[in-house]
This record gives sequence, structure tokens and C-alpha cells, in this order.
Amino acid sequence: MTIAIVGRCAKTNMAGVAITTSSIAVGSRCPYALAGAGAVTTQNVTDPTIGPEVLARMADGHSAEAAIAATMKDRPHADYRQVAAVDLQGGTGVFTGGNILGNNATNQGKDCVGAGNLLSRVEVISAMTNAFENGTELHLAERLTRALIAALDAGGEEGPTHSAALIVAHERPWPLVDLRIDWTDDCPGQAMLALWKQYEPQMNDYLTRAINPSSAPSYGVPGDE
Repeated sequence: MTIAIVGRCAKTNMAGVAITTSSIAVGSRCPYALAGAGAVTTQNVTDPTIGPEVLARMADGHSAEAAIAATMKDRPHADYRQVAAVDLQGGTGVFTGGNILGNNATNQGKDCVGAGNLLSRVEVISAMTNAFENGTELHLAERLTRALIAALDAGGEEGPTHSAALIVAHERPWPLVDLRIDWTDDCPGQAMLALWKQYEPQMNDYLTRAINPSSAPSYGVPGDE
């Protein structure tokens, strides 16, 4: 029920995930990213414990491929899981169980990996990774989002998608970007791009407020001078 792109930016060492699905609030259970480690998505029939375990292993120095292999080895119900990750060296790893829903595919590209299930056609995933590879001039958040939109434009899921999420980690222990479209009847990819465009001009202000509030700009809310 899900399409996701996991990628890193070689110039900035950011890592993140853009993801969409037919069910509600995909951002609450599927995408994960951690500074110093990388990014991962765990999807299909989701087990939210997989993402943090993969990230912990990558933070300890395992490659994305090795981290996924160790996490999924002898794991109960692994046949129902689809996992994709990227590490900060640009290495990628995937796992697809035997009980993944409908048309499903993964594709490992340069600094990225795409994964999906219940696809209208398997070529959707290569369209997504190709778009990511061609977006090197963009901020990673926008690069991931536009790659996700390319997958939707190429056919997307078998049915309509309703939620999306975008997470990017960079240097700090909290995400630099963590945006969600929990439900929409419109295209969640386009809704995420619009949300990113609203957030991008404010992104560094929120970072400054966390690190050094005394040098941060005003909040721009009623009562704040």
C-alpha cells in the first residue's frame, strides 16, 4: 500500500525519506532518519520497531545492507515486511518478504533506493529513483518529494493515495525536516511539495531557535514584538 524513496545528499550528508500510501498517517509508522546513521523505511504490513533497529546498527557503523540483513534475520513475520535504507556513504539495502502485497518492486540507485507495493506497474519505482538521481541541485527534502511525485505521475499505486510524509536528518539529533500530510483526497505528493515550500523559508529559523534562541528572529505571532 506504499511507495517510498530513501536517499542521501552526497554534498551535505543529509539523509531522508519521502513516502506516500493509501492509508492514514503514514508518517507515524514508516519513515525514519537519524543524523550520523542514515534513513530507512519499513512498510507493507508495517512493524514500527524495524526502522529504529536498522538506524541503530547504521549508527554503529554497519552498512545499510548489513543493518537490514541483521535486523531481518530470523525476525518473526518477516515475510510481511518491506524495508529499504541508505547509509551516509551512499550504500543502500533492501528486504522484501514473500507476502508483500500486489505488484511490488525495489530499485537501488546512486545514493538512493526506492520501494513500493500494490503498484499500478513496477516501473513506477525506477521512475522515482531516476528522478532522484537527476535532482542533485535541489535541497534533499525537495529532491525526495519531487522523486515521489515522479512515481505518482508514472502510475503510482493501484488505488488512490491519501497520506504522505517527509523526513530529513542532518547533524542534530532531531530531524531538520519532519512534515506530514496525514489525510487528503487530493494528491498527497503535491500537497507535501506545497507544505515544503511553506516550511523551507522558516526551516533555519527553527534550527536557530533550538540552538541559540537569543539570536533567533521573532516568532511572528500576535503579541511577539
